[in-house]
Amino acid sequence: MSYKVKEIFYTLQGEGVHTGRAAVFVRFAGCNLWSGRESDRGFGIGSCSSWCDTDFTGGDTVPTALALVGKALDVWGNSTDSKNRFVVLTGGEPALQVDSTLCAALQANGFYVSIETNGTCDLPDGIDWICCSPKTGRPLKLKGCDELKVVYPQSTWLSPNDYADQISYIWKTVSPLDGHPNSLQACVEFCKQNPGWRLSLQTHKILGLA
Repeated sequence: MSYKVKEIFYTLQGEGVHTGRAAVFVRFAGCNLWSGRESDRGFGIGSCSSWCDTDFTGGDTVPTALALVGKALDVWGNSTDSKNRFVVLTGGEPALQVDSTLCAALQANGFYVSIETNGTCDLPDGIDWICCSPKTGRPLKLKGCDELKVVYPQSTWLSPNDYADQISYIWKTVSPLDGHPNSLQACVEFCKQNPGWRLSLQTHKILGLA
């Protein structure tokens, strides 16, 4: 199987439970909730079409899982600790392309495999950490995850607890909607009123990282 990949880069995980951890990000092209084109802002089956801040259009084709793993290893670097290799499969929606062959190849080369998904697709075997970030306008298909990360607010002030009732999880975080004037304060107040939730900030943007 070939893979359409927008970019691969080495940085620190900027948000969620693994904030601050060195990681190779593999960003897959394409999404099942909207096209990603600026001309299509506001048009899509997910609320994210109005506010998504990620460029996942275009990209290059990587012919095999081993070729993709080779690129991830090159980006990680031979001089970097091989015992703590961490890869984040993201998008777009990575579950449209990620398969068990890729996960197995990554793990065989020492990577702890994390995925960031909207939860609307089935996931393959071999994923070590599942971060589900649901979007309004599309029901969840995923039944369980390690981390439930809700962007708040989305198209409506739907409570993150509405998602927590639909899926099993270990951790749950809320993340302010980028560009929304009241989102940060809304997330702070929500966490104070719901202590089981944690605030997740986009520290990569605060620090100016990729």
